[in-house]
Formats: sequence, structure tokens, C-alpha cells
Amino acid sequence: MRITHILLILALAIPSLSSFAVEIVDINKASAEEIAELDNIGPKKAKEIVEYREKNGAFKSLDDLQGVKGIGKATIEKNRDRMIVAQ
Repeated sequence: MRITHILLILALAIPSLSSFAVEIVDINKASAEEIAELDNIGPKKAKEIVEYREKNGAFKSLDDLQGVKGIGKATIEKNRDRMIVAQ
């Protein structure tokens, strides 16, 4: 394969990689709309997460999300690489 073919393939592939960009959600600062973008968390559950945070204060770890009714270990693990807990 010629170098021009390789460069053409790379040029075509790189823009499509941006569609795989993963947005990191800080669960201590994110809006319900941002949290709802996570896997297995819809608008209703995201609103409950924000309400829990407002009532109980900032989450100290991702595992603290289990305090929100309906959020279990499986949901946390599914999203662990997409969430952070900033203080």
C-alpha cells in the first residue's frame, strides 16, 4: 500500500473517531440533563440524583450514588469510566 493510501485512510478515519469521544460527568456539579446522558440513567433518575446531592451534600465517592434509590452497583460500574466526583 502506498503512503498516499495510508494517509487517505487516516484522514478519513480520524474525524469519525470524534464520535467516540466520551464526556466525563462530574456528579457533584452536573445538571440533571448532563447526568441523564449516562447509561441506564434517564431524566427522572438524574433529577433524583441532583435532589439527593442538594439534600445530602456532595458525593464523596462514586459508590455513594448507591444512596439514591434505584442506583445500584451495576449502574455505577457501567458508568464508572464516564463519571468523576470533584470536591
